[in-house]
Amino acid sequence: MSTLEVVNPFDQKAIGQVDLVPWSSIDGWLEDAHRLTRDRTQWLPTHQRIAILKSCAKLMSERAAELAHQIADEGGKPLIDARVEVARAIDGVELCIKELGHLVGSEIPMGLTPAAAGRLAFTTREPIGVVVAVSAFNHPLNLIVHQVAPAVAVGCPVLVKPADDTPLSCKTFVDLLIQSGLPPAWCRFVPCDLASAERMVTDPRVAFFSFIGSAKVGWMLRAKLAPGTRCALEHGGAAPVIVDSGVDSAMMIPKLVKGGFYHSGQVCVSVQRVFAPRAQAAALAEGIAAHASRLVVGNAIEEATECGPLIRPREVTRVAEWVEEAIAMGARKLCGGESLGPTTYAPTVLLDPPQQCRVSNSEIFGPVVCVYSYDEPAQALSWANSLPYAFQASVFSNRLDFAMQAFRGLDASAVMINDHTAFRVDWMPFAGRRHSGYGIGGIGHTMHDMTQEKMMVLTQ
Repeated sequence: MSTLEVVNPFDQKAIGQVDLVPWSSIDGWLEDAHRLTRDRTQWLPTHQRIAILKSCAKLMSERAAELAHQIADEGGKPLIDARVEVARAIDGVELCIKELGHLVGSEIPMGLTPAAAGRLAFTTREPIGVVVAVSAFNHPLNLIVHQVAPAVAVGCPVLVKPADDTPLSCKTFVDLLIQSGLPPAWCRFVPCDLASAERMVTDPRVAFFSFIGSAKVGWMLRAKLAPGTRCALEHGGAAPVIVDSGVDSAMMIPKLVKGGFYHSGQVCVSVQRVFAPRAQAAALAEGIAAHASRLVVGNAIEEATECGPLIRPREVTRVAEWVEEAIAMGARKLCGGESLGPTTYAPTVLLDPPQQCRVSNSEIFGPVVCVYSYDEPAQALSWANSLPYAFQASVFSNRLDFAMQAFRGLDASAVMINDHTAFRVDWMPFAGRRHSGYGIGGIGHTMHDMTQEKMMVLTQ
């Protein structure tokens, strides 16, 4: 059996391994899951699922420090942020329990015509069937919770493939669910090769496919889904920020630094493109650079680290190439712009890179923030909306009319006013538009997608 070696992305030292699951096993697990969904006598009652999730949340709380270290060690997220991820993941499991109380049907009015007289109709919700989840590396515990815990909550058997770089947190969560009383057939940990993953995703026994990762892979897999398989895709973006004149820099700059350099920019809604009035763009960029240049870059498992490594050495090479291209085309470098080692890149701020270079028109997914000078708000809106990506955006302004104009004009699924683009709580809708995704994430929304309505019409 082949194994997947897991390394710390900073020093590339081995920290663990998992066995890759062959297709023969995946096929058997899919069949087991399919049989569970078809035999309603084997469905787990709601109170049993709640008890399992409660127990899992308790176990996670008891092992919070260990879980945070695991996130930092395999994923490169600094400990200070990894601890926040663990807290969110625990809250996410508990949120699944709460959302079950809101997962309801509705009455359908009858008697509106003579043909419908004497009837009562209502709907209930039941699990959609087998769920297959494919996840990303950048939130190795919380993303798994968002994809797996809703399936467990609503009563769907689920097979989950973690990112190759960060399988350990996923395995731990699945193990905790089993330890909490979930029968193994209801949740399978499936690290596997790409061919087996594609075969699993596109299998006709799959009812719902949850994907978090690159747009190229997500849209390719969606095109190959079996008839009837529903899906939710969460991809990346190039999040825009529009700054109005007269905004307090002392309030704004720390938020932009956090939103741009959190997890070294490896977040799908990281601050990437900041549009500011021409008269203040340079000063704003210099202020961001002054803060960014003080960030401590290093191994994520060390307490002092604020920016960890990029997930793979080749990503450092890619980010360096993009930054060098932008500088060669006329961008002004205010800080960073260099590799600090084979696995780390310095937090970088660029002023006015051309719209034609890659840092301006593609997702950087690295520690780079670009500031652009605009002459009129309409120009900033045009630039912000010019890419095929649309996810979260933000506006900084002291004026309600400016904020509302920008809110209405931005092509985004969510617009934060006076906050960075990466703000999220796990009960809110979270969705990419256009190339950035399909469907709506967020615990409650995912639970809704993993169920389907069934109507009863009762004739007196």
